[in-house]
Amino acid sequence: MASIRCVPVQGIEEITPGFDLAAAIAARANIEHGDILVVAHKAISKSEGATRKLSTAHVAQQARALGLVLDKDPRLVQVILDESKAVVRAERGVLITETHHGFVCANAGVDASNLGSEDEVLLLPRDPDASASVLRRGVARLTGVTPGVVISDSFGRAWRTGQADVAIGVAGLAPLEDWRGRSDPYGRELHATVIAVADQMTAAADLARRKDSRQPVVLIRGAGRHVLAEDGPGVAPLLRDRESDLFR
Repeated sequence: MASIRCVPVQGIEEITPGFDLAAAIAARANIEHGDILVVAHKAISKSEGATRKLSTAHVAQQARALGLVLDKDPRLVQVILDESKAVVRAERGVLITETHHGFVCANAGVDASNLGSEDEVLLLPRDPDASASVLRRGVARLTGVTPGVVISDSFGRAWRTGQADVAIGVAGLAPLEDWRGRSDPYGRELHATVIAVADQMTAAADLARRKDSRQPVVLIRGAGRHVLAEDGPGVAPLLRDRESDLFR
């Protein structure tokens, strides 16, 4: 039976706009063929300067109204709305939106944690798949090894309590493994089994580091059969379309 190891990359310093994350990883991780790098989106967003000052938000009436209903700073609500193409649910202090990427999540992924200023919030990367691809090429250029790269974020889940890390950007990894048409151990054909490989990689990586550890990168070894030579389809196959989404 194959084993999978998840090892946090140690010693990556505080990340600021323009930070060379590929160089930092290449200098601190012994990357081998078939390895996968799971990178917390905050590291990508910080390096890309994907932040917003609340004081610059032009608060519209919808944000003011939602702020009152949800007991949230209307400036924060406005930033969330700016990062969204639709509001899915707004009640009980929770604002669920669909982002411009197509992710359905709380607060459009806008996050105020792990930042030094109370006036600043962190946004999701503008194009997480592209960010994963750029990082993949940068690591390959410096090490001669082309890993799979997954960008992660913590999402809540329908039906379940608690958060789990999921993939929001993918390069060089098959995001799904389709078992439909295969047989179970008793010979019965599988009709619905599609394994969310990229999401499971991010969840495993999250268990290997503490939330307060400042370890934004985890190297996964032993799952090389999922690594692709090309960048592949990205995160899109993981996103459920509206027609099959029972919650929208």
